[in-house]
Amino acid sequence: MHGAPAEVAAQGVDLWLDIAIVVACITLSAFFAAAETALTAASRARMHAIEKGGDVRAGIVTRLLEDRERFIGAMLLGNNVANISASALITSVLLALVGETGVIYATVMMTVIILVFAEVLPKTIAINFPDRASLFLARMVSVMVAVFGPVLAAVEIVVRGILRLFGVDLDENRSMLSGVEELKSAVDLLHQEGGVERSDRDMVGGLLDLHDLEVQDVMVHRTKMQSINAALPPAEVLREVLASPHTRLPLWRGEPDEIIGVLHAKEVLRALSELGGDGTRLDIDAIAFEPWFVPATTSLQDQLQEFLRRKQHFALVVDEYGEVEGLVTLEDILEEIVGDIRDEHDLAVQGLRLNADGSVTVDGSVPIRDLNRVMNWELPDEEANTIAGLVIHEAQTIPDVGQVFTFHGFRFEVLRKVRNLLTLMRVTPDGDDEAGKGTAAKGAAPKGAAPKGAAAKGAASKPLPAPAGRRRPAPPTPRLQLGAE
Repeated sequence: MHGAPAEVAAQGVDLWLDIAIVVACITLSAFFAAAETALTAASRARMHAIEKGGDVRAGIVTRLLEDRERFIGAMLLGNNVANISASALITSVLLALVGETGVIYATVMMTVIILVFAEVLPKTIAINFPDRASLFLARMVSVMVAVFGPVLAAVEIVVRGILRLFGVDLDENRSMLSGVEELKSAVDLLHQEGGVERSDRDMVGGLLDLHDLEVQDVMVHRTKMQSINAALPPAEVLREVLASPHTRLPLWRGEPDEIIGVLHAKEVLRALSELGGDGTRLDIDAIAFEPWFVPATTSLQDQLQEFLRRKQHFALVVDEYGEVEGLVTLEDILEEIVGDIRDEHDLAVQGLRLNADGSVTVDGSVPIRDLNRVMNWELPDEEANTIAGLVIHEAQTIPDVGQVFTFHGFRFEVLRKVRNLLTLMRVTPDGDDEAGKGTAAKGAAPKGAAPKGAAAKGAASKPLPAPAGRRRPAPPTPRLQLGAE
């Protein structure tokens, strides 16, 4: 009889000890869940910046994320061990207290406790403060990864063996996106969330796209290129140089494609000054410097580096047969990043006008990506670069004035045509058609369509601002200017 109270007291102590162990297991489970969520959601770029500021914890986070497979394995292993231990212990306690029904009580109780306190609550906190939580938990997580190291190594071998049976190679599928694509996606996301201005997003996108774009995508096409005939009298050449808004002009002899040099306005004026202002005595061939020819397929990134290395701003673009396709300048490449650059000598060429009804009157030679930039549209530019080219590609014919086509969620009306060239169009967003799914609707001119050769009439219109940097590669196109600086 005297031993009964002692036995009851011992059982009470054991009960409280079991409860304490269960609480400890739940706490550990919450720790592992929070650590997994926080570190996987942490910004590696921000951690790198914090590490450079002297916080060693950020370096620990970076190293953990570099071996993400082992880190996640450690967190999952710890989480499962803690949850299973807590569930087993509470089940044994309830079985001793209430019998077989204790299994049901334990299942319900542990499901609620683990779901709320070991999963949802810690993960909610971690996902809302990922960087702060990662720094706070970094050292403890590092210790856990080291402790579980031998077990994780064995688990990794088993997992990789199973994956190989199904033909999965982890090394080949480690990342589906390149670093450039990830950075662009991050900037786009920040823009959508209001953290980055549209102009800043466009500049970052334009900079990252330089390696995808080619010189032929941004060059001034030869049909828009201003050049000078070397056979003209020196005085006439001087007049053309002074009348041009461009400082560098190609010089040709015989045929316009036979470029023999490039005239720089400053060199012409310097030579003129040395001759006392007598333009008839200018030696044009001696003033011109040797032309620099570059392949049309050169990437903008490589061309920019060449411009900087050679300390030149101007190059002539040739195709695979050596024929001159156009010219490219340093400014053309910079405009892909910062948008249209104009000075007091540039010729203002109006290519876009916004109408009161929401439509846009567009020159056929306007690049698609420029229109996308200004209007925040998503017209495809993979098969064509200009608006006219897009309409011809989709219609599979050269349309007449007044014909209307609907595709990619927009309505295109031909307003003016010069021979086979579509020179003016009206583009209207089609609210009844899903973007990207429209089909060409060929047919007769609609009522009120502009007569052949006439410009758009009707609603008041205003010019649109110049677009910022372009973002996607496209086929070659003439730029909206007459030459190059």
